[in-house]
Amino acid sequence: MSPDGDDGNDGLSPEKPWRSLDHVNGVRFQPGDRLRLKGGERFRGSVTLEKGEAGSAARPVVIDSYGTGRATIAPRGTPGIAVRDTAGVHVRNLSLVGDGKALREAAGIGFSSSLPGNRRLEHVRITNVDVRGFQNGISVGTEKSAAAGFGDVRITGASVHHNLDAGIAFYGPEFDADRPGYAHSGIRIEKVSAYSNTGDADSDGRNTGSGITLGSVRDAKVVRSVAHDNGSRSATDAKEGPEGIWVYDSTKVVLEHNRSYRNRTGSRVDGGGFGLDNNVSSSVVQYNLAYGNDGPGFLVYSGRPTGAHKDNVVRFNISWDDARKLPEYGGIVAYGTHMKNLDIYHNTVVMRTKGLASAEDSKNRPPALRLRDGMRGVRVHNNIFATDGGPLVEAQSSYGPETLRLQGNNYHSTGPWTLAWGARRFTSLDDWRAASRQETLGGEATGSSDDPCLLGLTVPVGEGADAGNLVPRCGDALPVGLGQKALGVDLGPVDYFGNRVSPVVTAGAAQPPATG
Repeated sequence: MSPDGDDGNDGLSPEKPWRSLDHVNGVRFQPGDRLRLKGGERFRGSVTLEKGEAGSAARPVVIDSYGTGRATIAPRGTPGIAVRDTAGVHVRNLSLVGDGKALREAAGIGFSSSLPGNRRLEHVRITNVDVRGFQNGISVGTEKSAAAGFGDVRITGASVHHNLDAGIAFYGPEFDADRPGYAHSGIRIEKVSAYSNTGDADSDGRNTGSGITLGSVRDAKVVRSVAHDNGSRSATDAKEGPEGIWVYDSTKVVLEHNRSYRNRTGSRVDGGGFGLDNNVSSSVVQYNLAYGNDGPGFLVYSGRPTGAHKDNVVRFNISWDDARKLPEYGGIVAYGTHMKNLDIYHNTVVMRTKGLASAEDSKNRPPALRLRDGMRGVRVHNNIFATDGGPLVEAQSSYGPETLRLQGNNYHSTGPWTLAWGARRFTSLDDWRAASRQETLGGEATGSSDDPCLLGLTVPVGEGADAGNLVPRCGDALPVGLGQKALGVDLGPVDYFGNRVSPVVTAGAAQPPATG
């Protein structure tokens, strides 16, 4: 296609291109067909593929640019590219720009299914696209009455920004704990940048303004992606807020090697970096960096008594200066109804008073770790929790070790040492250990309050190498953790920085390089 083309042409070569997207939508695409738009040019309208069109993994329908640069699709109040009840589609090397109506009502690239049953539509590829000005930048979902979603979905190298509800959103039918359907399967999101997705100031009945949202998925990964500065215009009275990267109603999801920072919320809820929300099971959050978020760096939450929130792991992550606006959260926060079997280990969390949103928030300092009611089978091992005088841990109840167990953690404060355990507040590790029966193993004391020598308590932490400011620098006097054999926990192969995890471990996300 070219602005200099003619819809009377056969459209089979750059020398005889079509001119308009209206003409394209009158053509039924077959496996192996390619729609190519001239790079650097702008095309008004939308591209729609319906049931019976598109292709397969071996012979997909491709929507692409040719020549120099990306072509731009600029719809008028409609989706940029809409694929309905079909798959076998590649979308690549394009820009999509929405208008005011599209910002409220349409997806930049939308894959949707209304097909009944459990047979997924297989093979979707979205690569090297820039999407802005839509309700959702990229959406993949099913109608509420349908269970058939999409499988084998890859989104790579996408930039999704300045959209309203989310940069990327997967969604499906309402969760059924007795028969969880998980509409989508085999999802890979890699090297995506989701930023400045603002949220809707007029929408108080749902969350808006997230970076990447995964709902109703099985077997999914979000890898080496970035979510930042989202949620700045979300509703001030919303009961649900946005997150940088979060998951709900899903199983077997991995979030790893991502960064999520400066995400906001207009209200007093959410606004964090990473989240495992309602009905998430058998999922892992590892090797991620969160900093400067309004809400928690890492949130694990269940608000529904389904019993489906279980068997999750949060390990080898870094949280620095999170809960900037909402001290009622903390660096890592875990709570919820009927949540069970959660492992939180080898994370490094630094919480500082400096930079809190208000003087009132400075009085009510956020803790490094907050534990609320409703959980059982929770293990918190080998983490570094460090503050500049704020509470290290705040637990809503006086959990016994049969319900929630803390072992091998480092609790350090450059100011007064405080830890809240139910109605009681402690000023030393020894006193809390004696009263709570926490931080013991086989009758021996575990854990420490020694200084882990983190530059991040005084020096800013941000992107890339700055995370090195949260590596302990105490030489041989590193905070000792408990080994894999003692804990009976699979610690995984490497730490946050890729160093191999040896049998002798230290607390926190950074392990000393193996020798020999």
